[in-house]
Amino acid sequence: MVTQSSAVFDAIADPTRRAIIELLAAREWAAGDLADRFPVSRPAISRHVRVLRRAGLVRERKEARHRFYSLDRAPLARVDQWLAPHRVHWAVRLHDLRRAVEDAVDATPQADGG
Repeated sequence: MVTQSSAVFDAIADPTRRAIIELLAAREWAAGDLADRFPVSRPAISRHVRVLRRAGLVRERKEARHRFYSLDRAPLARVDQWLAPHRVHWAVRLHDLRRAVEDAVDATPQADGG
């Protein structure tokens, strides 16, 4: 069985789906208008939106014969919470790397400019 987190990571792994998320982060989009933003077929965009909906990232609203999509940020917030401790780890590691590189540069004999 696919977990919700796994579905979110699978959904955001694709660059087209990430682009759709970026558009939906700004505002709600009509299905046709959203599809028009991409150089692929409408059925292809529909499949991408379906993956995003199944992952809980996109909400659909129907109005008469039209469909509107908006972003549900809750699954991304859960991913962000999961990543938080890893960010701290990598921030420390990158700080240590920067300090090591700066120490190495400071220890390198400088060529006489004259």
